[in-house]
Amino acid sequence: MKKSIFCIALTAIAIGYAGATLAQQKPEEVIKYRKSVMTIQSWHMRPMAAMVKGQRPYDADVFAFNAQVIGDTARMKAEAFAPGTDKATDAETRAKPETWSEPEKFKQALDRFQAEAVKLVEASKVGTLDAVRPVFGGVAKACGACHDAYRTK
Repeated sequence: MKKSIFCIALTAIAIGYAGATLAQQKPEEVIKYRKSVMTIQSWHMRPMAAMVKGQRPYDADVFAFNAQVIGDTARMKAEAFAPGTDKATDAETRAKPETWSEPEKFKQALDRFQAEAVKLVEASKVGTLDAVRPVFGGVAKACGACHDAYRTK
C-alpha cells in the first residue's frame, strides 16, 4: 500500500511539474516526455491485458495499481503533443501529421482515452476480474483507435 501511495504521489508531482514546464521546453524534450508517457502506459497495460486474457492470474491489487497509473498518465497526454512537436523527423516520433492538422479530432480521441481510463480506475476498485474485463476492453479500444489514426506503424 505504501508503494502505491508513493507512486501515486510521484505521478501527481510529475503531472504538476510537467504542466508548468512543458510549455517552456524544446520540441525534442517534449517528444522525449511523450515517449516516456507512452512507455509507462505500455508497461502498465501489459500485466492488466495478461490478467484479462487469462495468461496471468488475476491480482486485484496489482490490477488496481496499474489502472491507477493509466488513469494518472492519461491526463499527461494532451501536453505531450504540444504544438511545435510535429516538426521532428520520423526517427524522433511516430505521431502522424494528422495529430496536429486535426486538433479537434485528436483531442476527442485523447478525451475518450482519458474517460475510459477513469472508468478503469473505478472498476478496479471493485476488485473482481468480471468488473474490470469489459472496462479494460474500452481502454484498449481507445488506445488502438488513437494509434490507428494518429501513429505511424
